[in-house]
Amino acid sequence: MKLSAILITKNEEANMERCLRSVSWVDEIIVVDSESTDKTVEIATSFGAKVFSPTWKGFGPAKQYALDQATGDWILSIDADEEVSFTLKNEILQLLENDPPLDGYNLPRKTQFLGRWILHSGWYPDYVLRLFRRSTGRFTSALVHEKVEVDSKTGRLHNPLMHYSYPSLEDYTRKLDHYSTLGAEEMFKAGRKSSSYCLAIKPFISFWRKLILQKGWRDGWEGFLIAYLTSTGTLLKYAKLRLLRIDAEKTGNPPGS
Repeated sequence: MKLSAILITKNEEANMERCLRSVSWVDEIIVVDSESTDKTVEIATSFGAKVFSPTWKGFGPAKQYALDQATGDWILSIDADEEVSFTLKNEILQLLENDPPLDGYNLPRKTQFLGRWILHSGWYPDYVLRLFRRSTGRFTSALVHEKVEVDSKTGRLHNPLMHYSYPSLEDYTRKLDHYSTLGAEEMFKAGRKSSSYCLAIKPFISFWRKLILQKGWRDGWEGFLIAYLTSTGTLLKYAKLRLLRIDAEKTGNPPGS
C-alpha cells in the first residue's frame, strides 16, 4: 500500500532536513513551495521530493494542491517544522501492512516552545488528522488553520508527531501577528463583527482558559507566557477585524466584495 507525504513550504531551510529525514521511508514526498529564497527547494530535491511552485492562494488551497499531486493510496500530511517520531513511524507502517479499518487517523502532536516540551496549556495531546486515505480526504479552503475533512469515521494513533514550532519569542510573535491578520480576514469575509465584548472580554477568557482550565500553570513560566500571548493574539484578531470593517465602511466595500 503506497504512502505519500505532503507538505507546503516557504523558507524552511532550518527545518527541512529534520522533517524530510523523518519521512524518508515513505514511497513519495510532495513539496509545494511558495517562492523560497533559501535552500528549501535544494534540500527537498536532495531527498528525492517532487517540488511544485503554484501561485499562493492560502494554506488550505496550497495543501489541497499538494494532495492533488500525490499518487499514494494513503496520505501523511506534515508541516516543515514537524518530525515523525521513530515510534510513530513504526505505528504507521504496522497499520498500513493490512488494509486499515478506518479512512483517517489523528496523531497526537507534541509541541516545543522556547526549547521546552509543553505538556499542558491545551497543547498536548493536540490531536490532528494527518494520516488519511487519499480517496476520502480533502482540505478546507481556509486561509489559516486549514484542516483535512474525511467523511467517514476516524481513529487515533498513540505515538507523537513532534512539533518544533516556536524556537524563539521573535518567531512566535511573528506568527502571531501573521495568523491574527489571516484570522481577521476570514471573519471579515464571513460577515463577523468585532464588538466591545470581543475586544475587552474574549482576550481575558483566552488567558483564563489557557492558564487555569487547561492547566498552563503546570508548564511553568512558559505556560504563563503562552496564556498571555494567546490572549494577545485574540485581541489583535478582533482589533484587526474592527479596522477592516471601518475601512470597508469608508470605502463602501462590504465583506466579500
